Amino acid sequence: MNTIKRELDDYKLLLRNVPSTVTALLILSVVCMNLLANKELFASQYFCINTGLALSWIPFLCMDCVCKRFGPKAATRLSFFAIFTNLMTAVIFALLSMTPGHWAAYFSAPDPQTGEYINAALNSTFASTWYVVAGSSIASLVSSVINSAVNGAVGRIADKGGYKGFAIRSLASTVAGQWVDNFVFSALVSHVFFGWNWMQVFICSITSMLFELAAEALFSPFGYKISQNWEAESVGQAYLDTVEA
Repeated sequence: MNTIKRELDDYKLLLRNVPSTVTALLILSVVCMNLLANKELFASQYFCINTGLALSWIPFLCMDCVCKRFGPKAATRLSFFAIFTNLMTAVIFALLSMTPGHWAAYFSAPDPQTGEYINAALNSTFASTWYVVAGSSIASLVSSVINSAVNGAVGRIADKGGYKGFAIRSLASTVAGQWVDNFVFSALVSHVFFGWNWMQVFICSITSMLFELAAEALFSPFGYKISQNWEAESVGQAYLDTVEA
């Protein structure tokens, strides 16, 4: 009980100290990318991507900023909070999709039967499928731990306070975290339920990671500037003085 109480107190202190904009962006990107993952963007025999990929780099950039200022444990905690919020959102969406009524798109259908098809499709999209939600959550949990651990470990070796050190730790953790995230999800969901072979799983994991790595490299200067501003303005000092990073 003391451990649980201490963990809850640490969470409260963390959420009070991490800027609310970053927390909101992290949670919103996690929720939205899981919704957008329902739309396939491109598919071939060995390569498949969905529109959720467009946002999947944002949580990792947020965690890089938090890890730089607050430490890997804080980044992991904040990621777990975002995953929990996404699970609660998925449950709410699933329950509300069971209620009677029509989506706005129903009324623009050419006839009632087509409207019902559209309504059922939207309900199915927002309700998601249990194994997709479960697989995504497990993949996010594992990858967030690895991302934060690698970021912290590389940071202790390579980060001397400049942008180069921030970029090295961010890119290294993105390679590890994103590949694990893509691989775990593909192995648990795409391989088991969608019939992907292992070649497709590996290729998709690598190609998606490379796209996310490119996005991370493009936006890492903004992440570095944010973390530098936090340090200059002593943002989160109460958390750093109280909790071991």
